[in-house]
Amino acid sequence: MSQLYIPGGYKPLLGEKETEGAIVLIKDFFQLALSTELNLTRVTAPLFVKSGMGINDDLNGVERPVRFPVKDMNESQLEIVHSLAKWKRLKVTEMALKPGFGIYTDMNAIRADEDLDNLHSLYVDQWDWELCIDEKDRTVMYLKTIVEKVYRCLKRTEFYIYDRYSQIKPELPENITFLYADDLQREFPNKTPKEREYEACKKYGAVFIIGIGGKLPDGSIHDGRAPDYDDWITETGDGHRGLNGDIMVWNSVLNNAMELSSMGIRVNKESLKLQLQERNLEEREKLTFHSMLLNGKLSQTLGGGIGQSRLCMYFLRKAHIGETQVSTWPDEMLIECRKNNIAIL
Repeated sequence: MSQLYIPGGYKPLLGEKETEGAIVLIKDFFQLALSTELNLTRVTAPLFVKSGMGINDDLNGVERPVRFPVKDMNESQLEIVHSLAKWKRLKVTEMALKPGFGIYTDMNAIRADEDLDNLHSLYVDQWDWELCIDEKDRTVMYLKTIVEKVYRCLKRTEFYIYDRYSQIKPELPENITFLYADDLQREFPNKTPKEREYEACKKYGAVFIIGIGGKLPDGSIHDGRAPDYDDWITETGDGHRGLNGDIMVWNSVLNNAMELSSMGIRVNKESLKLQLQERNLEEREKLTFHSMLLNGKLSQTLGGGIGQSRLCMYFLRKAHIGETQVSTWPDEMLIECRKNNIAIL
């Protein structure tokens, strides 16, 4: 409950029926915009994968996946995905896609260890996408080009909703601002990473923070990233490290920064080894996914995830993610939301 933020005088701009209709509009429009902008083919994705193969996303390394035994598979363990960060790379390789083409899918996950608040739910729904790229495109400039394409899709979606619901005024700036996590740490050395995000988003409206997961000048990290999908250790050539980042925007309803997407150029053989060493996880090299990558059997890709319910929450100016998805919440949170015009679905 201490995580719940109640905006003063909050009143939703759309009722529940209008909200449900608007969710459909946003999801249909955005995924078409994204797929055509990035040359992505829609594929069907798994809800669960085999345990012990290194395919599931282990997030910060402490979150427990939901596991269950399967009777017809000799009680083998399967686990609900946290995200499809590594599965997508296997799929792009299997489909033998050429550089410049990729896939996207509807990813549904359960994150049982999530701290529940206005933005975080046990249930995660996002568009997971993965683009095959050439080895020469493993640069921060190429990453920025793709970020700008994703941002154009966000801008178009915002206008599309405003055109149908005039009470929802556009707020995104014309352009997204690129910032490095280490520069933010130097600028605000006495602030936490969340406080730095607050300052950056409030100032610029929309930012892409580069270098999530790698060590900052003071030895800390901006935010957690697993060592085996995004490349956060490679030098960018301009005195920084990291080929990944987060798209974040200023949320005027919550008066705070809000992450909409995490994305990055994926590790190659060299960066995987370095990142596993930095996290003391060299034993992962023996897992199926990691072994394939180290043996040159996986395509080089760039990919990310874009929260569906979060996107709807942002564009519809909602105060809680539970207003755009159905999940389970603590009773006291539901009571407090009900008191303050927050209509949890």
